[in-house]
This record gives sequence, structure tokens and C-alpha cells, in this order.
Amino acid sequence: MNNLSTSGSEYLGSDREGGNLLWHYLQSLNPEIVAQLSKPSLEVGQVMERNLVSMLGNLPHEHFGVTITTSREQLGRLLASAMMSGYFLHNAEQRMVFEKSWQGSEEANESGG
Repeated sequence: MNNLSTSGSEYLGSDREGGNLLWHYLQSLNPEIVAQLSKPSLEVGQVMERNLVSMLGNLPHEHFGVTITTSREQLGRLLASAMMSGYFLHNAEQRMVFEKSWQGSEEANESGG
């Protein structure tokens, strides 16, 4: 049976095989860049907040004292779901920015030559 330290290497690639290019790229980034990439934008944060509110209930907190009781396992699932939603939304936002940039460069090439 594999232990945790060796099971992670199968996902990241091993140095014997040339390693995982993404992993090497991430290691080469400046910590400030990593911190910037890790912060969700205001739009992503708002969508995540709406998603969590819809899962937990939509009573206004200024008028109701809402208490939610759950098990540790269910809370873990909620956290995992919120994290996956955040990753998805962040990637979708990056793709949107890339596509807008790409369309802008195509329009510039068509008009300017």
C-alpha cells in the first residue's frame, strides 16, 4: 500500500521522467504572483457568496438569528464544494479574460493589418 508521500508523486510526475511541467512552472513563480493568482476577484467572490447563501438559506441575517447545525463530515463536503466552485469560477473568469483579449487582438489585426 502506498503512503501519502509517494502517492502524491504519481499525480505530479517524478523527476526521473522529466517531472510535471505545471509543477515546475508553479515552483518557478514569484511568491507575490502566486498570492495574486490565489485571490479571487470581487466578481468570483460575489458568485461564491450567492452560491453558499442559496445552499444554506436566504434569510437576511440582520432580521433573523440563523443557526445552522451539521456534522463534521457534511461541513467538510460543503467546504469542498465551495472550493471546487471557486476553482471553477476562477478558471472561467481567466478564460473569459483570455477570450476577450484574443478577440481584441484579432480585431486589431483585421483593422490595422
